[in-house]
Amino acid sequence: MERNLNADIAILGGGTGGVAAALAAAKAGKQVIMTEETDWVGGQLTSQAVPPDEHPWIESFGCTASYRHFREGVRQYYRDHFPLTPDAASNPRLNPGSGIVSRLCHEPRAALAVLQEMLAPYVHSGRIRILHRYRIEAAETAGDKVTAVTVRHLDSGDTARLTAAYYLDATECGDLLPKAGIEYVTGAESRAETGEPHAVDGDAQPMDMQSFTYCFAVDYLENENHTIEKPEMYDFWRSYKADFWPDRLLSLTGVKPSTMEKVDYELFPNAEGKFPLFAYRQILDRWHFRLGLFNSSISLINWPQNDYWLGGIIDVPEEERQKHLYEAKQLSLSLLYWLQTEAPRPDGKTGYPGLRLRPDVTGTEDGLAMYPYIRESRRIKALFTVLEQHVATDCRPDGKAEEFFDSVGVGCYRIDLHPSTLGVPYIDISSLPFQIPLGSLIPVRVSNVLAAAKNIGVTHITNGCYRLHPVEWNIGEAAGYCASYCLDKGFTPKELRDFAPELASFQQLLVREGVELRWPALRPV
Repeated sequence: MERNLNADIAILGGGTGGVAAALAAAKAGKQVIMTEETDWVGGQLTSQAVPPDEHPWIESFGCTASYRHFREGVRQYYRDHFPLTPDAASNPRLNPGSGIVSRLCHEPRAALAVLQEMLAPYVHSGRIRILHRYRIEAAETAGDKVTAVTVRHLDSGDTARLTAAYYLDATECGDLLPKAGIEYVTGAESRAETGEPHAVDGDAQPMDMQSFTYCFAVDYLENENHTIEKPEMYDFWRSYKADFWPDRLLSLTGVKPSTMEKVDYELFPNAEGKFPLFAYRQILDRWHFRLGLFNSSISLINWPQNDYWLGGIIDVPEEERQKHLYEAKQLSLSLLYWLQTEAPRPDGKTGYPGLRLRPDVTGTEDGLAMYPYIRESRRIKALFTVLEQHVATDCRPDGKAEEFFDSVGVGCYRIDLHPSTLGVPYIDISSLPFQIPLGSLIPVRVSNVLAAAKNIGVTHITNGCYRLHPVEWNIGEAAGYCASYCLDKGFTPKELRDFAPELASFQQLLVREGVELRWPALRPV
């Protein structure tokens, strides 16, 4: 069965950027249809189960007002619905998980609840319609415009033909781009093309993409045995060692990304003082809650040991894509099984059988996240592409990132690339707090499509700092407001960017809506 659905704006992908785009467009009075492949909107924050990666100033500035509303909403969710200790309840900067990675580590389910509350007024009024478990199947075009997008339900096979004035690609992999014939790039650009110090020597490598990860959640019950069935590929992953890795991947050994020096980890904090992996992305700290409510804290496993880099899932045949998705799941399950049965312990024993997989936390049957954590998407060929020279500390002798006249937001993170599908190890270099240029959201040719996630005009290198939660949120929010503004004013996004008085008016609108466009003077990260 096929339905025909129409809206002002169609948002393909309900991830972090997609949700922010939908909220902005709906707030601007537009009718929105948003599709999402999984059962949960939120992307990195929910279905991919990745606690927010944020910059050091996030509690004070450096994100949009709506993202701050989300963050505070997560804290309030725990205050309103959980029996917190007096200290936790009175802490204005409550970190529900006490995780090391972020000032706000939380369960995916909590993020989902907050996002649903934020969307609720517009969903209930019919201004936002969400189509869950739909994936892009085809796109229709006329000249330099997209005229329709067909999406198919992953279970029933039913299709919906979406027509809209604007289409925002907020999919995790930039899936609209090939379907609509929109010019894009993948993988690593050559240094000859971009001039970036860390770009590839020689020819570009379009299939060289960052590893992706199937995250999962566990708690730990010391005197119990929750060992899972031995994974089918366990023997392979147990013996696997990459050339650039100091030990087998399934070990308590890794590297310091910026230097590739060997690092030894421990699972839980102890007297040895090594980095404790369980505490790294801990998303629920049992000691914040009434004694006895939780038998254990909960941790999210997104470690170097379950990064999958043996092949990509973008622009490969479907059979190959499914193969790599399966192998990545097997890697994560094999890591858990190794931890339960073979990991060395400080007491001289081996294995932590009390580690318990928590499928309820991820909302799945197998206990893994609903969707893999995608670090690198297809990227539009944009009116403007952000290069390493614009944001890397070593490229900016004045200590400031490039100022963009068309800034629609800000972000900050190190240029952090995980090992890649062609066996390139970490690229991890210092960067400066940066702006998001409107030109990076606009394709070079197609006039009614905007990038609204990680698929903006960045390179393989600069994707490493533009891919994090608050940045993706800001990108999506800017795209939602831009499409809405263009509908109201009769401009295309390119015309808006090129006409200085109208661009200034649009930027003033963003500021009124709580979007920060520039940074104060700050240190590198």
